[in-house]
Amino acid sequence: MIRRIKVGDYPRLMQIWESAVLNTHDFLKNEDFLYYKEHIPLYFEHVSLWGYESKGVLVGFMGIAEDSLEMLFIDHEYRGEGIGKQMIAYARDSFHIKRVDVNEQNWQAVGFYKHLGFKVIDRSETDAQGKAYPVLHLEL
Repeated sequence: MIRRIKVGDYPRLMQIWESAVLNTHDFLKNEDFLYYKEHIPLYFEHVSLWGYESKGVLVGFMGIAEDSLEMLFIDHEYRGEGIGKQMIAYARDSFHIKRVDVNEQNWQAVGFYKHLGFKVIDRSETDAQGKAYPVLHLEL
């Protein structure tokens, strides 16, 4: 079930975020992981947040702004179950998303988005915070 996220869900979002990032972003330096962990809650207020519940437990979430998917994280224990695919379909149908940015070094995410029809249209040498993590800009 996909539902709107409430402020009371934020601690669980951070658990999901940490689980996902620790298992997919092995390229992150520890100090950058800690930086993002501190700052990610600040981004929540700038996106429309939606979560995926499985048996009453929030296991994934996404943030959407305009026609862009700004974040998508699935708890590592629930990866590979089609949750991300369902969330993308919901975002496409409900919010008409067309764009997503993804860390170039996160090869699993790059493959996932390409499999769903996204194409690389541009590349940046740094991420949005100016850190040396190249970002691919994808569009449907």
